[in-house]
Amino acid sequence: MATAEQIKSLVKAYVDNNDEKFKTVVLQIAAHEAKLGHDKIARDMKTLIDKVGTKHGSIVQLNAQNPMLELSVPSHNLSELIVSDAISDRIKRILNEYKNRNKLYSYGLTNRRKILIEGNPGTGKTLTASVIASELTLPLYTVQIDKLVTKFMGETSVKLRQVFDSIESMTGVYLFDEFDAIGADRSLNNEVGEMRRILNSFLQFIEQDTSDSIIIAATNNSKMLDQALFRRFDDVLHYSLPTDKEIERLFVYRLKVYDKEFRITNQLVKVADGLSQAEISRVCEDAIKDSILSGNPISQDQVIDLVEQRPYVSKPQIYNISDDNIKGSLTRQAAGKAIMPPSPCQG
Repeated sequence: MATAEQIKSLVKAYVDNNDEKFKTVVLQIAAHEAKLGHDKIARDMKTLIDKVGTKHGSIVQLNAQNPMLELSVPSHNLSELIVSDAISDRIKRILNEYKNRNKLYSYGLTNRRKILIEGNPGTGKTLTASVIASELTLPLYTVQIDKLVTKFMGETSVKLRQVFDSIESMTGVYLFDEFDAIGADRSLNNEVGEMRRILNSFLQFIEQDTSDSIIIAATNNSKMLDQALFRRFDDVLHYSLPTDKEIERLFVYRLKVYDKEFRITNQLVKVADGLSQAEISRVCEDAIKDSILSGNPISQDQVIDLVEQRPYVSKPQIYNISDDNIKGSLTRQAAGKAIMPPSPCQG
């Protein structure tokens, strides 16, 4: 049931015609109902709130006092996530345990809620967080690493404490993207003292966290992470580039909805081998746009040509890093210098 403060916030949002504030409060109430096991009420509230104001998935700043978090309202199905059957089963297990967490509590057990996801850019790590939030009728809070990690001693740990305070007070799915920025191995030669203190703070906060929120950390390189992190997570999911079967599923999912007559051939699948899920999705989007603008149906040669362009578009450039810079992606935010431009397909 909504608290008096939440009801007051709803009325104020209505008077101010503030759809995003209204949506945020309703999602908080829905999350509380879900926590009590009232899943149907929570789902109904999310269905209704999805019709308010701006379209699905829009992102708004949470509040002026906590700029490290951005709130989004995802609307994704598990079917959108093209991963291996093994990974899909483990995500279903996370969802099932959350939905039945009260039953687990009655036996002295807790549900999986601290998840580490690692894999190549564009393989679906960020999308996984959105899918989990949507399937559980929870808001998604993305931790803004560039605003969290600073060069001033002690400031990042204070901000990290504020993030975990939000995790405790506002139930949701919290995504730490580019997690190697704060979770890098403390034994690395290029590690600096402040980053070690940040990691120690994170280890302490996540160990002490007993909230109902789901914490997801995503990284492109698990080998950079400190080994002490792994035992703090309930599950570690390893994402990889799609197999031939998954490539075919991606093309079917992305193209067949627009052109039911389009055939996915073995040649197309082989040409796309080595591309990430995000890159293949971008190819399909470009093919659909070309078809709309030209008025012609999608052709096999057209899609193959778009596929062959992707490695050149996505290929990262290597930048020289001077000795006085802090090396590695773990400190690129703290140093205030971009070492490598992010790929538009990164996920």
